[in-house]
Amino acid sequence: MELRLIGGLILQLEQLYRDMEAAYDTVAGQLDHSCDGCPDNCCDSYFLHHTYIEWAYLWHGVEALPDARRRQILERAARYQEDSSLLIGNGRRPKLMCPLNDDGRCTMYKHRLMVCRTHGVPASMIRPDGKKLSFPGCFRCQELVESRGLAAAEFPVMERTGLLRRLVILEHEFLEGRRHLAPKVRRTIASMLVEGPPRLAHCSDPRPEG
Repeated sequence: MELRLIGGLILQLEQLYRDMEAAYDTVAGQLDHSCDGCPDNCCDSYFLHHTYIEWAYLWHGVEALPDARRRQILERAARYQEDSSLLIGNGRRPKLMCPLNDDGRCTMYKHRLMVCRTHGVPASMIRPDGKKLSFPGCFRCQELVESRGLAAAEFPVMERTGLLRRLVILEHEFLEGRRHLAPKVRRTIASMLVEGPPRLAHCSDPRPEG
């Protein structure tokens, strides 16, 4: 069964993305952090993504592209898949440019996924089991914190917990309450592109009615 993202869920996801951007921008502004002029590019990081709703939103954008542009991106994604598989098979973590990147910029910036939107600034989150996780941010942001001599308790962080909870709720709605039956998502953007729009195999509730 192919999964399609339509109607109100699109609007809710886009609002969540705007709230992510606002939270990110607040912390980035407090630290005077910017990607402009950075010698690195986070788009070659080996990010994995974990939700069907974001996978569907990515394809919502892909399918709006002109045919020639879409073919180009899918060809890049296939090459990324091949190259990353070779590197992983040799015990190396891939560091390859995302197939959506052109000349250092994301060509589908509006449709970028949560990990792409939140990576960079210091952040924290509390897992469902109560464990708190902390993320120092990218190397450039870490340099900014170190240059100011800030202790861990002094520098601003982006709190991700509430944002992630909202994403989980949207994922549950998107899968119509069958999230517990769906195979887990653990894919790069390239694999999401190569596999096409998300599908749920055998995602039907086996419990008898009544």
